[in-house]
Amino acid sequence: MSQTTPGAEDASRGLPPEQLPPVSGPLVGDEPPPPRSNVVIKEILRGNAVTTILAIVLAMIIGGILIAFTDEDVQEAAGYFFARPGDTFAAIWSAVYGGYDALFRGAIFNYRADDFVTQIRPFTNALGFAAPLIAAGLGVALAFRVGLFNIGARGQMLIGAMFAALFTFNLELPMWIHLPLTLLFGILGGALWGGLVGLIKARTGAHEVILTIMLNYVAYYLLLWMVRTPGLLQREGTNQPISEATPETAQFPELLGPSFPQLDWGFVIVILATVLVWWVVERSSLGLRMRAVGENPHAARAAGVSVQRIYIYAMLFAGGLAGLAAMNQVQGSVTTGFTANIDAGIGFDAITVALLGRSRAWGTFVAGILFGVLKAGSFSMQAQGIPVDIVLVVQSLIVLFIAAPPLLRAVFFLPKTDQEKAAKARAKAAKKAVEA
Repeated sequence: MSQTTPGAEDASRGLPPEQLPPVSGPLVGDEPPPPRSNVVIKEILRGNAVTTILAIVLAMIIGGILIAFTDEDVQEAAGYFFARPGDTFAAIWSAVYGGYDALFRGAIFNYRADDFVTQIRPFTNALGFAAPLIAAGLGVALAFRVGLFNIGARGQMLIGAMFAALFTFNLELPMWIHLPLTLLFGILGGALWGGLVGLIKARTGAHEVILTIMLNYVAYYLLLWMVRTPGLLQREGTNQPISEATPETAQFPELLGPSFPQLDWGFVIVILATVLVWWVVERSSLGLRMRAVGENPHAARAAGVSVQRIYIYAMLFAGGLAGLAAMNQVQGSVTTGFTANIDAGIGFDAITVALLGRSRAWGTFVAGILFGVLKAGSFSMQAQGIPVDIVLVVQSLIVLFIAAPPLLRAVFFLPKTDQEKAAKARAKAAKKAVEA
């Protein structure tokens, strides 16, 4: 370590910075880089996986608070809280633990059952509920990657069900022909309805949100009219607005046998669809053009990509996947005949699933399973006297926190991203400029 004499200090006093002698020592010099472990931990905490997990945890905490507030025993114990506060806390614990325990037993593993088959049946039910959500969510997510807000999955599902019923329900064919033919027509109907949106947008520039909203209504009332009209889709011998039952040769066989009735081969087809969407978007040349259009359509057009054609392709894929979701209903869950409400809200839930999955194929797959678990568990929660609306609130909160990462980072004191730091620095600079 170099030292300076008092005389040297007096000689350098008052000199401009550029004329001062160099200073050295252990506390002077370039700042050492942070340890590699710190950088890795910071990147993990900034990652999407941690954000998603914490969003679910925070939503569950808020859901537990709602369960406690709506529980009658908690309300009764709260009336004499200051006399015996322990009763209130015991009631809160009993309500929250009982609610989430019912969710776990109804959707993942029923440890109270006597045999293993009954114990794991809840999870197979959850997978069965998840299958159409995943298929429709993949369609919405693929459109998101192209920069299209497809909220028409409901209409595409309805048209897919209508096509399958019109063209295949009256046929008498062996299963190895009838089942894939019904599936094909359902996917085709959804693809044509989605492709219509892409075609109109490509030719006229009309916004896809308006188009899909209006076509949802068109599809609903068209199917409602057909299931009310004898000779079209209405079941013979009844005046109720319901279609004929799905022929046995067109139904998906049970995947694991009669002990697991909710899980059929439709779930396997959804897995294959997930692989296909992942490959198309992430690995194929078509997917490269789709992602380019989604990032910047003007730059993609300048690079020689036909933006209009990509819009049509994307909506054809999205509609076909929604048609696959409809076939999971018609050929799997609802085989006794369907009405104009065959979509069962799946078309709109698919938007939530796609957002939670961050518009990625496997992310959407996992998000669909999560929502299937919540749906399967909601029935056992209802048996505990908990309103099913609380499950819907939890789902909504998960999406809210996923869509607002800065809020989540503020709650859990997570490190800010580089973009957030840059935005904060720009805001400070702008504020100083205004003050100056």
